[in-house]
Amino acid sequence: MKRFAAAAALVIIANGPALAEPLAVKLSNKSHPTLCAEDDNVQIDVRGAAKRFTLEARQPAAIGTIVVDSTAPDFTDCITKDEPPQPGSERLRVTLHEDEQSILVGYRVTGFWRRAEVPLKVRDTVTHQLQLVQLFIKTPKGPYEYLVLYPLDGYWRARPLPPARLDQVAYGTSFLVGPIEQTERPFVPLKEIAYDPQLRRFTLQFEKGGSATLTVATPTEQAAKIDVSLASAVQGKPFLTFRSMYVTESNADSARVEWKSPGAKGWREAPVMRFKSGEATSFRLGRVVPSRHNTSAPDMFAGPFLK
Repeated sequence: MKRFAAAAALVIIANGPALAEPLAVKLSNKSHPTLCAEDDNVQIDVRGAAKRFTLEARQPAAIGTIVVDSTAPDFTDCITKDEPPQPGSERLRVTLHEDEQSILVGYRVTGFWRRAEVPLKVRDTVTHQLQLVQLFIKTPKGPYEYLVLYPLDGYWRARPLPPARLDQVAYGTSFLVGPIEQTERPFVPLKEIAYDPQLRRFTLQFEKGGSATLTVATPTEQAAKIDVSLASAVQGKPFLTFRSMYVTESNADSARVEWKSPGAKGWREAPVMRFKSGEATSFRLGRVVPSRHNTSAPDMFAGPFLK
């Protein structure tokens, strides 16, 4: 009887729901050299028919060796292009939502150089003219910011919880989810944003139609995880872009690309400035050598990509 039950269980498992097959997407590299450690010169575009995937900001390989982190800006050899706030500008903080686990905060800068407007809705309250949105998790040490969104151009950054010996880890690589447009730099034209505090889910409405959801998991010391779902596949444009910084391998937020090709028996890898393009079902943009700048900035992982 026990043997029969075990055999029956195996049959049920074998005939259970099939796991979705990963989908290959196209990676293309638009990176260029720079001398400035504050210049986002690394750009990896992702195109294809994928509508679902997971993003993770993972601790870098060097996180266990960091005693004193290096997160201060480094403007050596930099030329500032963005316009500063106008004289007399104010930075106003707005609490958009707070509960026992998290806080969502927005910032409005009067006289800000960009005039675009992307309203953000939390339940029945709509807030206008936000330049920055921050998501915090409440910890025994106090609120910890682990996700930021810039509504005017659709840029996101994420980071995991810090190890106990550190107060925080640095932000590094940015990502965009979109139909992504390209001018001097990539951006996502957003029409409006809604946030569901119970699900911890952002819903993006795109200016030219379509939508996406980003569902944010509770961060851990290993990773900050975000599940992304597009209402429809993006046609003719990237649906995901990573932007990062590379001056040298020891002065970089990301220095290597690792990707899993369809049917491959192992991962492929290349220095980020030598990588050209490739097909991938999953990939990572990160570092294997500690950087003297933003030493604790996380690696970014994307995949598997699904229809």
